[in-house]
Amino acid sequence: MNFVRRIVLDTSTLIGAVLRPQSVPRQALLKAFANGTLCASPSTLNEFELVLMREKLDRYLDQETRREFLSMYRNHVRLFPVTEVEEAALPLSCRDPRDNKFLALALACSADVLVSSDDDLQALNPYQGIPVLSPKEFLL
Repeated sequence: MNFVRRIVLDTSTLIGAVLRPQSVPRQALLKAFANGTLCASPSTLNEFELVLMREKLDRYLDQETRREFLSMYRNHVRLFPVTEVEEAALPLSCRDPRDNKFLALALACSADVLVSSDDDLQALNPYQGIPVLSPKEFLL
């Protein structure tokens, strides 16, 4: 197994990891914790919190457990101060502009890998030399 230093996980992967403890996204998150530094920016953290606390997720997992996960995640990530200007100035944008925050973060932190469950991000693999892998591919 290769040692990966800096890892960016997108919101869809994190949500899958929270809601499904036996899932591939959860295994990818655990591998990321064990093998490197998880990287986040203010906008990626904000999106994760907004999605994680949506009322529609109450039927899958109670809010308190989700808050605890969010707190744990915040305490274990390295924060990079990526700005909206940096997100807008990407050399190659994602077909879904809402995903540009992950690309800007990957560049800002010199990520070794971006792990994404999102087809729009996976379509860019590799992005500026940074592998964009599905959680399953990241586990290989």
